[in-house]
Amino acid sequence: MNGAQAARRHSLQDYLRPRTLVMLALGFSSGLPFLLVGNTFGYWLRDVGTTLTAIGIISWVGIAYSLQFLWAPILDRVPSLKFLGQRRGWMVLSQVFVAAGLLAMAFVGTRYGLGVLAAFALLVAFSSATQDIAIAAWRIEIAEDADELGLLTSAYTLGYRVAMLCTDALILVSAQHLGWPLSYTFCGVAMAIGLIASFIAREPARADAVIAHNVDEKPLWSLRGFFDAVAGPFIVFFKTHGHAALLMLLAISLYRLPDFVRGPMTNPFFHDIGMSKDVIGAARATIGLASTFLGIAAGGFLSLRLGYMRALILGGILQATGIALHALLTISGPNVPLFMSIMAFDDFSISIAGITLVAYMSSLTSLGYTATQYALLSSTYAWAGKVLKGFSGAIVESLSAHVGLMEAYAVFFVGAGLIGVPAVLLFLLLDSRQRAAHMTTE
Repeated sequence: MNGAQAARRHSLQDYLRPRTLVMLALGFSSGLPFLLVGNTFGYWLRDVGTTLTAIGIISWVGIAYSLQFLWAPILDRVPSLKFLGQRRGWMVLSQVFVAAGLLAMAFVGTRYGLGVLAAFALLVAFSSATQDIAIAAWRIEIAEDADELGLLTSAYTLGYRVAMLCTDALILVSAQHLGWPLSYTFCGVAMAIGLIASFIAREPARADAVIAHNVDEKPLWSLRGFFDAVAGPFIVFFKTHGHAALLMLLAISLYRLPDFVRGPMTNPFFHDIGMSKDVIGAARATIGLASTFLGIAAGGFLSLRLGYMRALILGGILQATGIALHALLTISGPNVPLFMSIMAFDDFSISIAGITLVAYMSSLTSLGYTATQYALLSSTYAWAGKVLKGFSGAIVESLSAHVGLMEAYAVFFVGAGLIGVPAVLLFLLLDSRQRAAHMTTE
C-alpha cells in the first residue's frame, strides 16, 4: 500500500463512519469497568484503611479476565438474546450485568464487609470479561479487511482509554468531593453508552454465516460439535502457526506482566507519598490524556511502519522504563512536576505497548473461532499478571519491614519494570525467526 492509499484509507471521514463511532463507544464500554475492579478499587480500599496485603488479594477478582477462554466457546456457539444476533446479544447481556454490579458496589460499599463488596466486584469482572470477548469478536469480524481492522482497533483503544481516563482520573476528583459510592453510581449509569452502541451496531454477516454453518453441521450438544467448539479453535491456531505458536503464547503472556504486577500498588503508592486525589485526577485528565492519545497514535504508526514484532519490542522497552521510573518519586515525595513527567512517559509507553499487542493478537485469529481464539490470546497475555499481582501488596509490606515503606516501593517498581525483559527477548527471537523464514521462501 502506498502513501496516498494509506492517506485515503485513514482520512477524517473514515474515523467518522458510523461503524467506527460505534467501535469507539464499545471501546468505552469495555474499558469502563476494568479499573473499577482494579487499581481504582484499590484506592477506594486504601482510603478506608484496608491493608496493602488485602488490597493485593482482592485484586484477584481480575483473574476473571484471564479465564475468559473457558467460556468463550459458548459465545461462539450459543445465542443469548436471539433477536440481536450472536455477537450483539452477548454484548447487551454482559453490559446489563456490568451496570448492575457497579450499582450494587455503590450501594453496599464497605458497610457489609469487604467480602460482600468483593463479591460484587467479581460479578463486574466476570461480566466485563464476557463483554470483552463479544466486543473483540465483533470488532474482528465486522472489519472488511486488515486496514479497517487497524482503524477499528485504534477506535476501540481510544474509547477504552477515554473510559480509563474517567475511572482513573475524573473519578478521583468525584470521590474527593462526592464520595466513592456516588462516583461508582455514575459509572454504572455510564454503561448505557455501550448498551446504545450495541443496539445501533449491525451483526457481522460473514461470521454469522460461518457460525450458522458450524451450528448446523456440528451442533454444540453433539460430541463432534462440543469437541469442535472447545478444541477446534486451539487446533486451528496451532495448525496455522506451527511450532512458533507456543513461543508466541509465552511472549504474549509475559509482555504486559510489568503493568499488571505494579497495578494494585500504584494508587496506594500515590496515596502514601501524599499526593491528593485532586492533583492526581487533574494530572491524569490533562497531561495523562494527551500522552495516552499520543501513545495510541504512535502505537498504530509504529505497527504500520516497523511491523508488529519490532513495534512490540520497542513498546516493551518503553513500558518497563516508565514503570521503573516511579521509584524516583520515593526520593522526591509529592513532587508535582516530577510526578506529571513520569506519568506522561508512563501513559505514553503503556499506550504504545497496549495497542501494538492488541493489533498483533487480532491478526492471529481465524474466522469462525474469533471469540474463542481472541479470548485465548487475551487470557494468555493476562493470566500470569493477574495471578502474580495478588502478591504485590504482601511483597511491599514484607520489604517495608526491613527497609522502610518508601524504599520497599522503590525496589518494587524497579523490579516490576525488569520483569518485562524476558518478553522483549522472546519477541526479538520471534522477529528473527520470522525474518529467516521470509528469506527462505523468497
